[in-house]
Amino acid sequence: MGREQIGKAAGRLRAVGAGYAGDSERPLGSYGGILAAYASMTALLGMRARHRLPERVAAGDLALMTVAVFRASRLVTKDSVTAVARAPFTEFEAPAGEGEVTEAVAGRGLRHAVGELVTCPFCVAVWLGTVIAFGLVLAPRATRLACAILTAVTGSDLLQFGYSAVRRREQQGG
Repeated sequence: MGREQIGKAAGRLRAVGAGYAGDSERPLGSYGGILAAYASMTALLGMRARHRLPERVAAGDLALMTVAVFRASRLVTKDSVTAVARAPFTEFEAPAGEGEVTEAVAGRGLRHAVGELVTCPFCVAVWLGTVIAFGLVLAPRATRLACAILTAVTGSDLLQFGYSAVRRREQQGG
């Protein structure tokens, strides 16, 4: 493919991206880069684990993974302390209570696309779920321990919320 053909193809791709986005910031090229990174990570993990893949995931592991992915995705995308990792891609908006923050996506292009990823617990959950699943294949003892810690933290959070709710009711005379 010559330079002229590459230039024409790139122009068509830019036109598609502009048509898709309208007035919104939708950096399709950057999304493609992030998708390629995820696919590469998954392919590398898959190649590493290919001879050890289980027939099925045990129900207990699936339950442990579910809670761990939930907690880890909140930790990565919303926790006040992990804001330092999101700061290059976001802008602080407000505290969201219970050690969490609300942030706006910053910038354009790749910065914007990464900002969307790192502020979305649903998006990050896909990445974390993939890593944890392969962790169970490649390093099951360490992965189960990490998942157990995150599950215990989730249980503690629920107890803290319950305790706070009971205290509020008591103080309100209820």
